Amino acid sequence: MVEASLAQARAAIQEVQRNNETSYDPDYVPTGAFYRDANAFHRSYLEMEKQFKIYIYEDGEPPLYHYSTSLGILGIEGILIHQIEISKFRTRDPRKAHVYFIPISGQSIAGYAYEIGNRAWSPLQNIIRDYVRLISTKYPYWNRTLGYDHFILGCHDWTPTISGGVKYLFENSIRVLCNANTSEGFKPSIDVSLPEIYLPDGTMDGLIGGPPPSERSILVFYAGGVHGYIREVLMEKWKDKDPDVQVHEYLPQGMSYYGMFRKSKYCICPSGWEVASPRMVEALYMGCVPVLLKDHYAKPFDDVLDWSTFAVDVQVNEISDLKKILMAIPHEQYLEMQKIGILVRRHFEVNFPPKRYDVFHMILHSIWLRRINIQLHDTHES
Repeated sequence: MVEASLAQARAAIQEVQRNNETSYDPDYVPTGAFYRDANAFHRSYLEMEKQFKIYIYEDGEPPLYHYSTSLGILGIEGILIHQIEISKFRTRDPRKAHVYFIPISGQSIAGYAYEIGNRAWSPLQNIIRDYVRLISTKYPYWNRTLGYDHFILGCHDWTPTISGGVKYLFENSIRVLCNANTSEGFKPSIDVSLPEIYLPDGTMDGLIGGPPPSERSILVFYAGGVHGYIREVLMEKWKDKDPDVQVHEYLPQGMSYYGMFRKSKYCICPSGWEVASPRMVEALYMGCVPVLLKDHYAKPFDDVLDWSTFAVDVQVNEISDLKKILMAIPHEQYLEMQKIGILVRRHFEVNFPPKRYDVFHMILHSIWLRRINIQLHDTHES
């Protein structure tokens, strides 16, 4: 029955694509060239709202399971785990589920189970290995698909490596990760890129909005610690070199970090030791066009959003030409990118409780898309 409902949803989406139909929605109808296929996305989203069911394994006690802190730079992990557990998409009947959530927290494992000085990954991987062994012996759902319809969610840098403790979890399951690094096994067709979002006070208060482009006097801005080779190159080429390119390791006294976001046309969002950074979302929140300096990064919601319409990709070997690249963008194109960024930021906003089309629902839609695009059968029948 679950597979039949997904087949019906696929057919409905394909029909919209063939006929270029627009669906009625009292709240929002996605339009604009920044959607890869606005009508298909909308129909898919509506089908998700109507059908999608998530079963959450109840085994395991906090803090390693069912819990992660909702504060700090990795707080989006805890926020989403909590919102999934109390959402209308949750079903208590596993027979009705389209996907099964393994409620393990990489951030909690790193905080509570990691022994300082122990460089071995196996003790951390054993935690998730034991959990999968438990659910695979207690319930039939993992074994019948070898994890294809299961997912985990984590924003900690170590979550991808921890997930490697279970072969089929790493290879088959949907991993919702901030550290969406394709050179480290992240698979965009199966895994989901989770935007790293920092809420200083636990809410979006004071984060949304900024002045119009005419009041942004700085070409491009960055401030942050120097960790990772990309930031090292950025500092070497641009730190204190040009007033138009405001690149700082430490903010000068009296300079506001978010104030600089709001004074700048473009904001640099480089990788650190890992690919994720909250600057990308902060830029969208405050009306600054993101400049992505990231190798091997799978962008969030890239199957729905055309990032080239509201962000600039700069390769590491182009860092020395950063100013030239940005100055070469026509003013009209910059204005359009800035305008589009303001339109798409609704998909990156965190709401309490969640609102339609916000980051919570977009993450669920990304999981829904990956589930709807595979047809499962019992592995015993293969």
